[in-house]
Amino acid sequence: MVLRRGFLPNIGNLLAFEATARHGSVSRAAEELNLTQSAVSRQIQQLEDSLGVSLFSRSRQRVVLTDVGRLYASQVRGTLTELSDATHQAIALSGTKGVLNLATLPTFGTRWLIPRIPHFLGKHPDATVNFGVRLVPFDFATEPFDAAIHFGEPHWPGAICELLRREEAVPVCSPAYREREKIHSPQDLARATLLQQSTRPTAWAEWFASVNVEAGNAIRGPRLEQFAMVAQAAAAGLGVGLIPNFLIADELASGRLEILFPQSILSVGAYYLVYPEHKAEAPLVRSFRDWILEESRQG
Repeated sequence: MVLRRGFLPNIGNLLAFEATARHGSVSRAAEELNLTQSAVSRQIQQLEDSLGVSLFSRSRQRVVLTDVGRLYASQVRGTLTELSDATHQAIALSGTKGVLNLATLPTFGTRWLIPRIPHFLGKHPDATVNFGVRLVPFDFATEPFDAAIHFGEPHWPGAICELLRREEAVPVCSPAYREREKIHSPQDLARATLLQQSTRPTAWAEWFASVNVEAGNAIRGPRLEQFAMVAQAAAAGLGVGLIPNFLIADELASGRLEILFPQSILSVGAYYLVYPEHKAEAPLVRSFRDWILEESRQG
């Protein structure tokens, strides 16, 4: 994209305009910017002159955004925020040799990926990995990410999907809940409180079918959005969760959760590393891909 320099206003004028629009007051904007009121007014006038439009209507001591001013203020605020963030990132990354912006799923990121990232950074000490959360596929062209962790099918337009691992869920609860509810066989779960993961609405019905148990309404019970929430609820004794065991390794090791029965269900979807085709040979993306595929095989 070629910037049209004649359409790029002075940033000081934009700051004066944005502050005045936000406060609805020239005097308060002047206080924030540590300028005089006349200086702020002059900068706004310069901006209006350069644009050829009125951004404020003025009545006595009040300034009110015009329709054009209201739209422009919203867009300018977003642009100034992006510029500030970009500048902060540039300063923060001084001395690094590579940045990987990764979108991940919340529980997978916090429970499995982030604890392993020190292994990656040990091999690439000058790299920086930034994390964001995305729950559904997105357009890499409009989002600030180099790669993503995706659960589902290996379909993502314009991107390469690398299989990381399947999702095999097992029934778990706290030892206290198991004892209180006298859970000794799969049939006993038909009367237990079933903790439902909202993106896996048929999971419990599939599990009961796999163990030949008639459970009645298998979608009953509290609904939680993330596996981390299901794990916390199960550990707190609120019911039984159906959770991939690799996401609750700490709870199982500490005894806060225990696997009730060995029977598991394999989800139709799987976890994938996804990255745009045009970044397939980017050095840091390639290094991260090789590392996470190896971690998945070992894990």
